[in-house]
Amino acid sequence: MTRVVVADSLTKRFGSVLAVDGLSFVLEAGTITGFLGPNGAGKTTTLRMLLGLAAPTSGTALLFDRPYAELEDPALRIGAVLEATDFHPGRTGRDHLRMLGQAAGVPDSRVDEVLRLVELADAGRRRVKGYSLGMRQRLGLAAALLGEPDLLVLDEPANGLDPEGVRWLRDFLRAFASGDRTVLISSHVLAEVAQTVDQVLIISRGRLVVESSLEDLTSRVGGAVRVRSAQPERLVAALAHEELKAIASGDQALVVHGASSERVGEIAFAAGIPVHELVTEGSSLEEIFLELTAEGES
Repeated sequence: MTRVVVADSLTKRFGSVLAVDGLSFVLEAGTITGFLGPNGAGKTTTLRMLLGLAAPTSGTALLFDRPYAELEDPALRIGAVLEATDFHPGRTGRDHLRMLGQAAGVPDSRVDEVLRLVELADAGRRRVKGYSLGMRQRLGLAAALLGEPDLLVLDEPANGLDPEGVRWLRDFLRAFASGDRTVLISSHVLAEVAQTVDQVLIISRGRLVVESSLEDLTSRVGGAVRVRSAQPERLVAALAHEELKAIASGDQALVVHGASSERVGEIAFAAGIPVHELVTEGSSLEEIFLELTAEGES
């Protein structure tokens, strides 16, 4: 697949503070990646280096195989929202977009298109000072979409959106990426983007803690197997013989940590114990996130 973003040993120091520490990752076309970490982990600094707004102390950041500063017409290839507050309060939403569009060589007709895309067509002629935070988030996204980009870089885009707005954002980004385009979306809340992203990059204190598909992450970190049998006592003994501890969970069910569902099923089969339910239960996303970022800080 086509590599859209390549970060290679990205490092950024501010005096004695090491904000980003040797960060490396690759994003391919057609993917939505969650860039996650607690506040202060180095997410925004990394995004600024990718977009040429901050120079790395060392390492490289490439977009479409070039540094941002060397791209031709970058505004037409990359859309970015790092803040939802960079608006003149006296301008209307439409005038704000027209000003940006003129700088990028985008016709006014595109302004009206993106206002419709983000569902701000009726609010486009209102002054931005009257916008809610959620409306400002949508206006920022509209600005990022002006050039019909192949890459979207969004910093905390769900901030200020109500549940309906979050659902709309998820559906929009899915449709956007389905056209072989790429999204990098930062957040400090894993659950906030869980139904949106394909893969996650989790950083803590500027270091990469994990790079994984969301499916693998939820199933492998702190996961458990739930098994139900009419003979739970026999199953507990059979599992204990294989050095696996089972905890009763009601309704003749047991929860087994540290084993796959295949392994638990094999043990039950070998012992001749009938099984009525056998499922893998991942940890909650919050537990995974806190566990991984705590490890990164230790």
